Amino acid sequence: MKKIKKTIVMLVLTGVLCVSTGCSMLESEINNIKGALVGNSYHVNTYDNYGAKVMETSGDKINISGNKIKSKSYNEDGSETTNYDLSSVITITIDGKEIESCGDTCIFVQDGLNSEVDFTEERIKSMTDGSLSDNTIVAEFVNKYKNMFGKSRVVVIKSQLGQPITAYSGDDVYWEIPDDLAKMTKLMIDGKALYIHRANFQIIDKELLN
Repeated sequence: MKKIKKTIVMLVLTGVLCVSTGCSMLESEINNIKGALVGNSYHVNTYDNYGAKVMETSGDKINISGNKIKSKSYNEDGSETTNYDLSSVITITIDGKEIESCGDTCIFVQDGLNSEVDFTEERIKSMTDGSLSDNTIVAEFVNKYKNMFGKSRVVVIKSQLGQPITAYSGDDVYWEIPDDLAKMTKLMIDGKALYIHRANFQIIDKELLN
């Protein structure tokens, strides 16, 4: 009971911070907490290595969780240490039922997030005007900071063999690598979550496509 109360308090405080700062990283945390408590509404599309859709799943209350396996290692003094490593298996809970998935390309799209079906091949050619912000050392620091608050980007998703599948874009895009999910990248696109599991992808600043 205390754990539930603590989680609810964290949810409320995170929500207040998110509203006051507009931080996409905090929006992502709220999404994680809501998913763990009651689940979020997603469409789950599964693809083969060539990018052909093989299964489509949807539900009102969906959550994704990782699975750990026990392993052992030996220290220099001969003693044994037990470790718990993240396996390649993910568990998808859909309205109280489960799907265990391993190896497939899965894209989890939260309700309200629409793909850019007309996205075609782009040629990117960029030139600097000599400003300090274009310096790679400065740009790396600034871009990491901007990512926390979200920035205008296009996400192009491809199969494991490089075949284009779909693309998404938004004015407020944030990404992170969850430490509790194997081979998974999470994005927040204009307040909606997108999980990419076992797929090739690129996240491109929109300014490079103009």
